[in-house]
Amino acid sequence: MSKEGDQGLTVEDAHVDVLSDAFFQARRAELAQRVKPKRFEHSLGVSEMAGRMARIYGADEGLARLAGLLHDWDKGYDDEGIRRRVAELGLMEQLASYMDMPHLLHGPTAAAALKCDFPQLPDALLQSIRLHTTGAVHMTDLDMIVYTADAIEPSRDYPGIEALRQLVGVVDLQELYLSTFQHVLENLVQRRKRIHPDTVTVWNSYVACDKKRRAQQHTKGNK
Repeated sequence: MSKEGDQGLTVEDAHVDVLSDAFFQARRAELAQRVKPKRFEHSLGVSEMAGRMARIYGADEGLARLAGLLHDWDKGYDDEGIRRRVAELGLMEQLASYMDMPHLLHGPTAAAALKCDFPQLPDALLQSIRLHTTGAVHMTDLDMIVYTADAIEPSRDYPGIEALRQLVGVVDLQELYLSTFQHVLENLVQRRKRIHPDTVTVWNSYVACDKKRRAQQHTKGNK
């Protein structure tokens, strides 16, 4: 039995091209009904920025644009609604430590729901959506692109954002991601917001790797 999408696509058909413009436009139309106008504008901006970053850093532009469009697929739920969504998707055990921080849940639930509804979506794309709220150790290029694009897309406006935007194409992707992650972390501290332990783990891991990389570069430079 096939399942018809809102725009007439047979989403269980093995021949559906999830990287086609038709699929993109169908999901764009569906997203416009799932989230508020400002969130929809943000998602379009993330898609645009992710595509630009993919071109600059040599990643798959189609995957980046689609991941950017879909990253806030579940952002229309309120706190209790997203907790129910976790239960409905069978993610309670996996996301137990996040249940009292519901603003972090929409990435994992979106990835799980999209995998169910559109099984042809690549795992790499779904992973980037799942991780965009928290980051992770050993992020792929696509993961870092979506995370960073979410923070610096055109409609965002906060102190320091222009400095981050100016780093695009100037520094390597990991350095750009780390600068963005650091800005987000500092903002949480300044606003006295709770920080999930996984976020601290991610930061410590990348700082250690970055320190090692800089030391290696310094050693090579002295030879």
